[in-house]
Amino acid sequence: MAVFTVVNETDLAHWMRHYDLGDVLDFRGIHSGIENSNFFLTTTRGEYVLTVFEKLTAEQLPFYLDLMRHLASHSVPVPDPVPRDDGALFGLLHGKPAAIVTKLEGAAELAPGVEHCAQVGQMLARLHLAGRDFASHQPNLRSLEWWKETVPSVVTLVSETQRELLVSELAHQTAFFESADYAALPGGPCHCDLFRDNVLFAAAASETGHAVRLGGFFDFYFAGCDKWLFDVAVTVNDWCVDLATSRLDAARLEALLRAYQSVRPFTPEENRHWQDMLRAGAYRFWLSRLYDFYLPRAAAMLQPHDPTHFERILRERINGATTTSAYPLCN
Repeated sequence: MAVFTVVNETDLAHWMRHYDLGDVLDFRGIHSGIENSNFFLTTTRGEYVLTVFEKLTAEQLPFYLDLMRHLASHSVPVPDPVPRDDGALFGLLHGKPAAIVTKLEGAAELAPGVEHCAQVGQMLARLHLAGRDFASHQPNLRSLEWWKETVPSVVTLVSETQRELLVSELAHQTAFFESADYAALPGGPCHCDLFRDNVLFAAAASETGHAVRLGGFFDFYFAGCDKWLFDVAVTVNDWCVDLATSRLDAARLEALLRAYQSVRPFTPEENRHWQDMLRAGAYRFWLSRLYDFYLPRAAAMLQPHDPTHFERILRERINGATTTSAYPLCN
């Protein structure tokens, strides 16, 4: 767990004066995340999450909070930021931006099946379409420009074979991003980090026992305006991967893609560059995990993710073990 900013009872009592949320019943750190300090907050009015933002600035934060409000107003199940008494969606806590959002129902499913993937795919497409009329624009801050800036920081810290892969894949992605086909890909606000632990499922009663019901998407603080295909690729690289082999599981992959395209079919350019975008999604997270592993920040509790996981995924995608011809992307 990462808690970079410690919030004590006195801090919390002062902070809660800005909200009409009743009395605090429980307050504790959340056992996940390496970017922000997150806390579960229970009051007499309900359950919430308090986040202290460690990297995002007060100038950057409105994009994320306004996007969540926009999506919530369009019936996409996401945490809804709670306004303060002055109407603002965030304030400063220990000199850092901080906000309270509603807590979603359910728990993460770390061993997803076909139905979980189908529901994630469908809701991701709904999220993309709901964001089309969102007025604000902020690029994905962990995209190509960040890759170019970050590779020099880690390239001397890895093995020769890893160094070769970092450099060669950056060249491949730079050429892809500069192509006319890439420019033609549709896009808009994206989650950009829709991993298994950023989605909640709640049990739903059915005639046969219990059915899968998506509780919502959360942790939007890597969100940005990007190509929708990148968002799908990032999601697939986590939800549909076989952890032992790093290969894509055919049944889960087909379920997620078919459900997504039942709401928003892929364009010809998206079909053509599916494999390139799978590689881009894997590269982004391999690079960020290398950075966190070799250049960690101090925190009260911090467990960096293993970077070799996404190195294996990237190599598997480059090998092309799963192709668009094997798994049709258009219905």
